[in-house]
Amino acid sequence: MTPILANSLWLAGCLPELARFRRAATRVRAEQAAVLRQLIAANARSEFGRQHGFRDLRSVDDYRARVPLASFEDLAPSIDRAAAGTGNVLTGDRIKLFEPTSGSSGPTKLIPSTAALQREFQRGIRPWIANLFLAYPELMAGQAYWSITPSVTARRRTLGGIPVGFDDDSAYLGGWQQRLVRSVMVAPTTIDRPADTEAFLYQTLLALVRAAKLRLISIWSPTFLSLLVERLPAWGEALERDLRGDGRAGARLKAALTARTPAERNQVLWPHLGLISCWADANATAAAAHLSTLFPHVRMQGKGLIATEGFVSLPWIGREGSALAVRSHFLEFAPVGAVEDINETELRLADELEAGRRYAVILSTGGGLYRYRLGDVVEVVGFLAECPLVRFVGRSGYVSDWFGEKLNEAHVARVLSAAFERCAIGPSFAMLACDTTLSPPAYVLYLDAAAPDSHLEHAINAIEGDLRANFQYDYARRLGQLGPARVVRSPGAARVHLAAAIEGGGRAGGVKPLALDRRDGWSRKFGLSIC
Repeated sequence: MTPILANSLWLAGCLPELARFRRAATRVRAEQAAVLRQLIAANARSEFGRQHGFRDLRSVDDYRARVPLASFEDLAPSIDRAAAGTGNVLTGDRIKLFEPTSGSSGPTKLIPSTAALQREFQRGIRPWIANLFLAYPELMAGQAYWSITPSVTARRRTLGGIPVGFDDDSAYLGGWQQRLVRSVMVAPTTIDRPADTEAFLYQTLLALVRAAKLRLISIWSPTFLSLLVERLPAWGEALERDLRGDGRAGARLKAALTARTPAERNQVLWPHLGLISCWADANATAAAAHLSTLFPHVRMQGKGLIATEGFVSLPWIGREGSALAVRSHFLEFAPVGAVEDINETELRLADELEAGRRYAVILSTGGGLYRYRLGDVVEVVGFLAECPLVRFVGRSGYVSDWFGEKLNEAHVARVLSAAFERCAIGPSFAMLACDTTLSPPAYVLYLDAAAPDSHLEHAINAIEGDLRANFQYDYARRLGQLGPARVVRSPGAARVHLAAAIEGGGRAGGVKPLALDRRDGWSRKFGLSIC
């Protein structure tokens, strides 16, 4: 099947959901109530549904009064029982597989995935794709690379025999649409369980170099693609050898390797590439900006907020931020500042959000997560009809606390962003973490940037000043428990960070960049000696 035919059929299949989403955007409260009714009815016979009286619930208020807010730890015993093979625990739907979280901000957690959850994802994916193809129809004329991020470990199952992880990210689409997408994907199945991360990256790059008519790249982390294309010169000889049977691709590669800049090299290799979709908010902003310099001829589109647990928002052409996926899950929001000890009276529904305010996201999904505190914080930047447009700004509840300093990742992300803007620094990687081996221990900013030393010095001074606005951090500094924050250049830190996340159970293309990491030992991982 030709790409334009396959993509046209895919677009046709997405158009009805686009129409339903547009209608939902004009009646957000009614749509969210309908989503909740369907969720309650489908799971009334599950153990969780029986325990919380789902059959007796008649309204949104009933649901919120009967079902408590939950963290992963609250639901973990039920998830463990389901993983061991017990059915009908959290949902009336059979668990098809467990999807691991990225592991970049803590231990790997297994999130149950059901047919109902997959349909909820599709209600976010389909209007996004339809909106994208209608705005840029030229994207339908060629191949696409959809992030295929298999774990480098062997496939595994839970104690109950349930698979862990999708084979590739096109599985989120399901059914005939998945088959259409796979027919035009760059290397949809040939890159499967390589021996190690480097082998996976090489095989991926080889497949991309062969794709002369590549039109669309959809990935998660912008750093993933940057690391990939920056390896081209080092792997040039091996790539030329593996392309000997493909004269056109070999000729393009040879011409690309003589280009003066990485940007020119990428344009020679992928002249028809029209759009890159990736994370572009919060601490991914700098990495996305760096990726844009490598592909100046390509449009960049922020990914919206898509988590393993649920589909929160979708990009919308011509609008700032991304639109809440009000047809996917039942959504609630806690105003930032009330996150650690939430008062039920402070919670907001999707139609009650205010422009300029920040909220922590709470999900109820067909995967069995009810009133689940996702931990992601969004800011409302506008509206599409009645539907809020949001921007991801960081994580709530992700705190580094070695000496009582209680640094929050969302706050640190704002501090770093302000300092980089003030000091004209555009890092490809930036992460703050405590090094407890220093005397006294101190937070270190690991930075990969070409800015002069004087800019880095001004930036860390500004960061230290802003961090000390946090009473607990300032108190630890005044007691001498912490020394002043430091900055060190860390060339190649993104690659090391990616490898470390994969070793911890993450997926190569899905590692979320965090402004703050609460783990120790990064100086050793980055091969740095800090005095």
